[in-house]
Amino acid sequence: MSATTPSDVAFSEAVKQAQSANGSRDAIERMTQRHPWSSRLTPELARFITERNSAFLGTASLQGQPYIQHRGGPPGFLHVLDERTIGFADLAGNRQYITLGNLGENPRAFLFLVDYATRSRAKFWGEARVVTDDPALLGRLRSGTRGRAERAILFEISAWDINCPSHIPELVDAELVAGMIASRDARIAELEARIAQLTE
Repeated sequence: MSATTPSDVAFSEAVKQAQSANGSRDAIERMTQRHPWSSRLTPELARFITERNSAFLGTASLQGQPYIQHRGGPPGFLHVLDERTIGFADLAGNRQYITLGNLGENPRAFLFLVDYATRSRAKFWGEARVVTDDPALLGRLRSGTRGRAERAILFEISAWDINCPSHIPELVDAELVAGMIASRDARIAELEARIAQLTE
């Protein structure tokens, strides 16, 4: 990519013109000077990535036709392989292979992660590639996943950004809630048993 600073991957000249026309360019410029975007993960962001059970991967054809694919799995299905690389096992799906075809001719990609419970999100610009000839890598990436892993996808980060929680609905994972309810019910049963013993 030809960006001179990490944020230029998102803030193209056309984007900067739109920001200027709408009165936000100076504020954006000051913000990126105070807090420059990075292409390297922090330990906190790496932890955020590995705790996710859902991800959205954006790709585009050579002609620029965009496509968003959802990928999910248990927490840990996204692997931080180093400070610039995220990997995951690509599981068998509906056999449309749109992402696969797009990456075959245009490696530029976008990864969007959101934690609805804490209303947090992270955005990653970069390039992705498909790996089909590394059984050891695929074995590592499919650890803990359910389904048949067909290939590995590696995402190399060019820039990342975390911005405000505005308009993100606060939602709680159903499995987490079920576990909390089960724990509460077990505690209630324990207390009821103690009460029954005391009243006998």
